[in-house]
Amino acid sequence: MTLARFLVLSVLAAALAAPATAQQQQRVYQWKDASGVTHYTDTPPSSAHQTRDIDVRTGTTAPSEPKQAAESEQCTNARANLKRLQSGEPIGYDSNGDGKPDRNLSADERKAQTELNAAAVKAFCPPGKS
Repeated sequence: MTLARFLVLSVLAAALAAPATAQQQQRVYQWKDASGVTHYTDTPPSSAHQTRDIDVRTGTTAPSEPKQAAESEQCTNARANLKRLQSGEPIGYDSNGDGKPDRNLSADERKAQTELNAAAVKAFCPPGKS
């Protein structure tokens, strides 16, 4: 194969590959931090932030299929704790830190822990799932 033929074939192959590369969708994420500052990035923010897809060519919100937000570890733990607290079964309390429960939670302690974990579910779990 001659050098000229090789160059022509290389340029042709590159020209054919260019449209496919140009048509790949680029994702840009927009989110607001706790201070209300809007951020734009090409890497997804943490699951604690609500996201939307933006078409980078037009700047408009791109249609996207609904996604199931992955639950954070805090959300999973808060849900499990709340379920157990609401079950009515005795819950042991380790007051001296030896890893063994010394007594069961009192009714007031159970109520306080239930309220605390219900608040944690609101804070850490995706909206719409309770």
